[in-house]
Amino acid sequence: MRPDAVQRVLDAELTAARDRRGGEPPRVLDVGGGSGVWAVPLAVAGCSVTVVDPSPDALATLHRRAADEGVLDRITAVQGDTDALDGDGSADLVLGHGLLEVVDDVDAALAALAAAVTPGGAVSLLVANRYAAVLHRAIAGRLVDARRLLDDEAGQLTGTRDPLRRRFDVAALEALVPAAGLEVELVQGHGVVSDLVPGAVLEANPGAAEALAELELAASTRSPLRDVAARLHVLGRKPARVR
Repeated sequence: MRPDAVQRVLDAELTAARDRRGGEPPRVLDVGGGSGVWAVPLAVAGCSVTVVDPSPDALATLHRRAADEGVLDRITAVQGDTDALDGDGSADLVLGHGLLEVVDDVDAALAALAAAVTPGGAVSLLVANRYAAVLHRAIAGRLVDARRLLDDEAGQLTGTRDPLRRRFDVAALEALVPAAGLEVELVQGHGVVSDLVPGAVLEANPGAAEALAELELAASTRSPLRDVAARLHVLGRKPARVR
């Protein structure tokens, strides 16, 4: 498997969670990840995963994927959104990947994620990057949309069929996450260069895929490259209880 900046961080977080639990399976809460893209591999890795998603179709896909991998017993599916979270603070790791771009209230959603994680645990956020959207539209010749995204601090394309309510930049995330009571531990890019390299280049050059993966990892934490990645990944830590 090629190295991935987000997966590398999650693997390290889950290793730490296992250590805290004395070897017991880490508890993961995946909010908005109904199709199982992240949940099923985490269950295969031995985690106990609860998935909350409003879409019954997405949860049906999750069920099929989990069945195919033989991990149905490690996954609990809940139909709902952030309002369905009980905030019991029992999850070692909470995922909000592709979530904040579509919720009605970003602050409320982030507060719900923070309430669901145990002290010392972490919230992983993966969001669309406004500046990447500007560049990608400009390259595609959609210059009016590119300018609109640049001028709109929320990164919205109001009046279009754009499926996202908002996009983010590093500064916005670094303000939002602490406001929810989480300490920003890491901000990195995901899809810094990998989304820009045509597949034909990788197919035509032996070793290019591995070289690209290593370049992607190296660029993921280096500004300004990080700041124009297709997606931004933030790890927010919930402060441990003081004894």
